[in-house]
Amino acid sequence: MLVDTHCHLNHPDFAQDAPAVLARARQAGVQALVVIGYDLPSSEAALRLAESEPDVFAAVGLHPHEAEAWSAARAAQLGEMAARPRVVAIGECGLDFYRELAPRAAQYAAFHAQLQLAGEMGLPVVIHTRNSVAEALDITAPYAARGVHGVFHCWSGGAEEARRAVDLGFCLGIGGVVTFKNARDLHAIAAQAPGDRLVLETDAPYLAPTPHRGRRNEPAYLTLVAARVAELRGTPVATLAAATTANAGRLFPRLPRKLSGPAPPRSLKGGGGTGA
Repeated sequence: MLVDTHCHLNHPDFAQDAPAVLARARQAGVQALVVIGYDLPSSEAALRLAESEPDVFAAVGLHPHEAEAWSAARAAQLGEMAARPRVVAIGECGLDFYRELAPRAAQYAAFHAQLQLAGEMGLPVVIHTRNSVAEALDITAPYAARGVHGVFHCWSGGAEEARRAVDLGFCLGIGGVVTFKNARDLHAIAAQAPGDRLVLETDAPYLAPTPHRGRRNEPAYLTLVAARVAELRGTPVATLAAATTANAGRLFPRLPRKLSGPAPPRSLKGGGGTGA
């Protein structure tokens, strides 16, 4: 049993075959999927999908690429959507200093506003970072001190940054990159991070795991991510799957209660540290 904590079934790449994609995910053992919004239309699409499928849930937010579109009206619209029971998080939001498709000042403003919204709504936040982990941690820290928690999706930071994220109460989202041979830093973090702070994701249609690298990703491939993380941690896949599913249930309290089991051992046979 697995939970895909970050996928984009609201992406145009799935416009023609979303039902088949969902069927393959279910057959693979993915029992819940969180579809992530990245702008207002995709957030609305995520919510529509979540309200039509029993195992699909939504996150609503504004990606840093779209930060210049942030406004009081956008905040109100996202707040209205976030009040719906099938919305489990705010995001994805954050900082992207790789493409920089929005000015940094706009990215900072939209990120702060969405962290504030998450706190007001009592929801976790899904954080996107690219070439910006340290800055995102600095911004997140005071909100974490006030009880905001969530996940750094597609973790890309180093070991010390992983320790800091965990110390702030955040989960680390591990996806298809962990199956890449050259992702040695991520291998070490996936092996050593506390067992109660790891969640799995695909980021579909992006970042397909080996052997599908370079092609469209989909939630059914989460099994490949789970297998690689279990291998790195020296634990059975079933144990890793159960633990990360329980972690997802605690990360997103609006997910079905059956997903939230007791916290797994922090080491999960992986080393017990807060990073690599």
